[in-house]
Amino acid sequence: MNYPFWEVPLFGGGLLITIIAILHVFVSHFAIGGGLFLVLLEARAYRDSDQSLLSYVKAHSKFFLLLTVVFGAVSGVGIWFTISLVHPDATSLLIHVFVWGWAIEWTFFLVEVSSILIYYASWDRIEPKLHIIIGWIYFVSAYLSLEVINGILSFMLTPGGWLENRSFWAGFFNPSYFPSLIIRTGVAFSLAGLYATFTASTLFFEEVKRKVVRYSCKWVMIGAPLIIIGGIWYNLVIPRKSLELVSGTAPTVSLFAMATVLLSIIIFSFAYFIGCRHPESFTRPLSLLFLLLGLLVTGVTEWTREAVRKPYIIYDYMYSNSILKGDIENLMNSPILSNAKWVSVREALPWNYHEAGEQVFRVECRICHTNTGYNGIKPLISSWTEDDIYEALGKLERLKGFMPPFVGNESERRALASYLSSLNE
Repeated sequence: MNYPFWEVPLFGGGLLITIIAILHVFVSHFAIGGGLFLVLLEARAYRDSDQSLLSYVKAHSKFFLLLTVVFGAVSGVGIWFTISLVHPDATSLLIHVFVWGWAIEWTFFLVEVSSILIYYASWDRIEPKLHIIIGWIYFVSAYLSLEVINGILSFMLTPGGWLENRSFWAGFFNPSYFPSLIIRTGVAFSLAGLYATFTASTLFFEEVKRKVVRYSCKWVMIGAPLIIIGGIWYNLVIPRKSLELVSGTAPTVSLFAMATVLLSIIIFSFAYFIGCRHPESFTRPLSLLFLLLGLLVTGVTEWTREAVRKPYIIYDYMYSNSILKGDIENLMNSPILSNAKWVSVREALPWNYHEAGEQVFRVECRICHTNTGYNGIKPLISSWTEDDIYEALGKLERLKGFMPPFVGNESERRALASYLSSLNE
């Protein structure tokens, strides 16, 4: 209510954030696991005096640099841009609560970018031992960056003791911090191997190709136990209502959660039965399919992770429409329009119900819903009368557990029902 509303036609702001975030996560986790992959494979090439393997590592490092530093950095900026426009209140909260965490993360990020640029630029220009040390500096700084970001992201679902004492450390080392970190570590290792199979599929020498594909698929497999252990632990610590969304109360969320498990099994089976046992059959189209499966499982997993927070953006503190849980009681029978700063109508009256209702919709609903696009409200209420809508608005949190309660006075509730009903005309 404190910021202007940014409307994204058809897509909606939430879907735009999701698309950018999925692509960023798919690359940023590769940036972590791939850094370790590079330095260990380089050390192996020097140990075995394998020039063909070393040539592959050099080529892979160029692909790694371009993808992680260029696309990864740009998509990271894209996330900040979109979340600050779609969820300015939540973004402001995360910045203020974790200001020193962000400062530390940016320090690690600067070391990370600098070291990978030096790593790539110094091939054959410095001693191998020093070059490997630079690679280790990159990986450590990248992983430390993940540790900081993980604390802030996991806080959004499980704020833990922060809700009572507003302590930085209580919010950072929240109940889902460690299980989430284990999952992300496993994903980083698996993506390192998955991307490497793609670059290895372009090699012309079959002996080197088989060696790299088999080695890369082992990295995919290494991530499996970490993801399983972290996933079980994660389900034990997340809020009960979030677990219920996954287990049946929200069918779409349940389907996406099941898709996460199924796609992961397919990828790990793919890596073992084809990559590890028959690496010679790993063609470029097959490796591209492997990569696309990885993107798909990243997408459904990230979507599920975001969905289980509903109806909150910061669990048990701030609803997805940026209204604080602590303010609900005071706002329940008070005019919401008079409290909102960026509306064109201040009071809902019988002769301006349509205009006032549209403003109420923007304040309370538009962050998640479009009219007819993604998560469009019109198809959901196509057979409802105005009175049906009015009654439903009074018990949203009971009818749909993943939706915030309606706040506002009776006139605003009637105005919103009038506006929503007009969409069916």
